[in-house]
Amino acid sequence: MRNGLYIETIRHLHCTVLRAGGELDHAGRVRFSACINAVWDWSVGPVLVFDLADLDFYDSSVIGVLAMAMQRMEEQGTGRIILVRPSDHLLSVLRLTDLLSRVELRESVEETVAELMLDDSARGSPPSPYPRFSTPGPRP
Repeated sequence: MRNGLYIETIRHLHCTVLRAGGELDHAGRVRFSACINAVWDWSVGPVLVFDLADLDFYDSSVIGVLAMAMQRMEEQGTGRIILVRPSDHLLSVLRLTDLLSRVELRESVEETVAELMLDDSARGSPPSPYPRFSTPGPRP
């Protein structure tokens, strides 16, 4: 098992991908929430795409992170949360906490980014990728 939490963010014009690996506990929750706040305005909405498949361990902090983002979106009246390949356990927890209905589920980050680009291209917005930004921490 990896020590600590690794967070990678990738900025796209149409969304921000947040990929996490390692251990998401209370200390990791604080870092992950700060990361979300730092990238909040990277996409219109915002549209946050979470890839949590590389988490070796997580506790209720994962719900806290997602709930924080959902609450902020609710307050602003806009935004989307997309979960890519969530584990069966995470799906169960989201279902039990009544948060599952507030997220979108997808199978692939790449397909999600492409889908969002196509949606915006149909509306006349040109695609434009931005550079990566990673927070310090152990790498997978």
